Amino acid sequence: MGHREVCLLIGRDGEVLWSDASDSAVALPDSRARWEAVWRLRGELEEIAHSHPLGPLGFSPEDETTMEALLLALGRPVRFSVVAPEGTLVREQGQDRLRAEEPAWTAELRARSGMATA
Repeated sequence: MGHREVCLLIGRDGEVLWSDASDSAVALPDSRARWEAVWRLRGELEEIAHSHPLGPLGFSPEDETTMEALLLALGRPVRFSVVAPEGTLVREQGQDRLRAEEPAWTAELRARSGMATA
C-alpha cells in the first residue's frame, strides 16, 4: 500500500467513531460524507485527526481554513491533530503542542496512511 492521507473522528476515551481516506499522499479533499459524519457525531466528537504521511508535522493552509469552518459549524471547541512520521501535533483552544504520549488510535492512522511508526 502506498501513502495516503487518512482522517479519523475521535470520541470520548479515544474511540474511533468514523474514518475515511484519500487516494493522495498530500491531500485529503473535502467530502460530503465527512461533513455529514461530523454533524451526525457532533455530540460525541472530541477530536478530528488526520495524517500527513510524507510530512510536514504541521497544519497546512487548507487545514487552517477547514478547522476554522468546523469550529464555526460546531459552535464549540474540538481538538485537532495532525500525525506525521516524526510525531503528532495537537491544536487545542488555539494553541499548538507536540503530543508527548500518542493515543492508541495513532498506530491505526499511521498504518492506514502507509507510514512507519514514529
